[in-house]
Amino acid sequence: MIHRERFRRLTPGLVTVLVAASLFFAVRTSVAVTGDAQAAAKYAFQEMPIELPPGYNSQRMNTVRKVNPAYQKLRSWVSSVGAGIAINDLTGHGRASGMCIVDTRTDQVVVTYTPTAPPADRFTPFVLDAAPLPMDSAMAPTGCTPGDFNGDGRTDLLVSYWGRTPVAFMAKSDATMPAPASYVPREVVPSQSIDGRYHGPRWNTDAVHVADLDGSGHPSIVVGNYFPDSDVLDPNGLDNVVMNDSLSTSTNAGGDHVLRWDGATTGTEPTVSFVEERNAIPQGLANGWTLAIASADLTGDDLPEMYIANDFGHDHLLYNRSKPGRIEFTAAVGKRTPTTPKSFVLGNGSFKGMGVDFADVDYDGSFDMMVSNITAAWGLEESNFLWINKAKDTDDMRRKLDAGEAPFRQEAQEHGVAWSGWGWDTKMADFLNSGELSILQATGFVKGEIDRWPWLQEMAMTNDNLLSDPAMWPNVQPGDDIAGDDVLAFYAKNADGSYVNVSEQLGLDVEIPTRAIATGDTTGTGVLDFAVARQWGPPAFYANTSPQRGNHLELKLYRPSADGGRAAGKGLMAPGAPAYGATVKVTSAAGTRVSQLDGGGGHSGFRSFDVHFGLGGHEGPVTVELSWRDSDGERHRTTRQLTPGTHSLMLTDDVQEVASR
Repeated sequence: MIHRERFRRLTPGLVTVLVAASLFFAVRTSVAVTGDAQAAAKYAFQEMPIELPPGYNSQRMNTVRKVNPAYQKLRSWVSSVGAGIAINDLTGHGRASGMCIVDTRTDQVVVTYTPTAPPADRFTPFVLDAAPLPMDSAMAPTGCTPGDFNGDGRTDLLVSYWGRTPVAFMAKSDATMPAPASYVPREVVPSQSIDGRYHGPRWNTDAVHVADLDGSGHPSIVVGNYFPDSDVLDPNGLDNVVMNDSLSTSTNAGGDHVLRWDGATTGTEPTVSFVEERNAIPQGLANGWTLAIASADLTGDDLPEMYIANDFGHDHLLYNRSKPGRIEFTAAVGKRTPTTPKSFVLGNGSFKGMGVDFADVDYDGSFDMMVSNITAAWGLEESNFLWINKAKDTDDMRRKLDAGEAPFRQEAQEHGVAWSGWGWDTKMADFLNSGELSILQATGFVKGEIDRWPWLQEMAMTNDNLLSDPAMWPNVQPGDDIAGDDVLAFYAKNADGSYVNVSEQLGLDVEIPTRAIATGDTTGTGVLDFAVARQWGPPAFYANTSPQRGNHLELKLYRPSADGGRAAGKGLMAPGAPAYGATVKVTSAAGTRVSQLDGGGGHSGFRSFDVHFGLGGHEGPVTVELSWRDSDGERHRTTRQLTPGTHSLMLTDDVQEVASR
């Protein structure tokens, strides 16, 4: 009897040990997939130095931010985001050879060229200066999104901040190369100042997405804010700051603002204006702690659906019901079965959404989604999401979304991408032109010498009613470490079709936390390179030197510029304005795949406008179905036979191939 009672008391502990052990071996089995070396052997990348402005590296390099006094004890936590990177065509020459970098070490936005840029695309790197717009020391840039916001065929740069609303740096019509004087800073949200100081909202932005949301033929902007409007970065600020009010259902954040394009002008003093659509996102869904936003047309109506990834709360898939001049979304949620964990139901998860990207992962002609979460072994071991599209076709998707159902299944573990570390931005791209996508993921949180996971795990057991008070959070200060040694993840396809992380084999395993990833064909040869933004570390550029690459189809898709193309080929002007939201399906012997011209999506990394497909050994023409809206918002669709290679296409009511510079 005594032994039986003793065994009963020990049973809970034994069960805990057995469950932990089983989880450990399950995780180790899932990540220790054979064939890593074979998968990695196909790839090769060369890290190349990035040219920075003259004297840039001689200035003071910071490692932590000055913050509101209420955040002082956890200032390294508050300082854990802000690095960003983008690759795009800044010169108008038809190559994605320009870069825009947000460097947290200096709190500056650097415009430069890729290390692979030809001489014609090179210029003296410089720092964007928002003067004469009001700026102060309680502001810091957090993202740089390339885009053409007035439709003149020149690439503008949209910079987001903690401490203020975004600024659009509009490219001038008389600029010949990127330079400080080539851009005019414009307020995205109107704000008045009679004393030279900033009096607008103190937005704290961590995600920006640009897309033609209303089908008007013009790009609108979704701004995702993290902290509520407050003095986050002001060491003398008011005691008006908070933290997340829950570890799983937080809704006390700065939330999401939808800004509809309202008008623009071109010339030497270009402008753009937006109107906030306050009811675009359903009430109660726009107040999450947003870290990433992306979109894609899931229903075939040339209106993009949108995925919002929120930290400490539910992510949201939003069905686009907009009309030109009015933006409106409704929510769609996945269905739960008896075998589906609650957090594997799209829209009801409690994981920490940190990054998102749309792509056709399973090559069936429909968009899937990769979502980054916190997946640190023995830390916060959630799972990344790989949402696989289970709709029969776009009509089936439309019917389900219209009924509020999101027909996606979470298959990260089955595909081998469930666990990587403390995840952030993620991008999917075909670096081998093989027809198979690789998946990149930025990881890592706070780098230091003292492991603070125990404190964080202790906080995880705190009552939600106490969490919003910064004083109740654990100390996370310089010297503390939480997932600081996580390295960039690079998932490549194994022989059995699953993914394996080959970052170490490729020499990408630098132990500095990364935040953002940008991809682009920087040489105009149909080969994708990538760049990475590091938090409190120098950015990195990786040139693709993979030994064997297949054929490619790369499309540069334009709408006619606002001036009718009269200045095309001059200064910074490309053949036309980017055809935001254009969707492309390519059919060959290998099947049908889909991609899009993406104006900007994810956490704080932005790919180029090129629409890229790897064709493997396919050499003949492929069937290309293009779907787009013209500059007046009219819908068009056509099918063409195109040969492998790069094509520049002008999309009006028809498709015409045009010369690129």
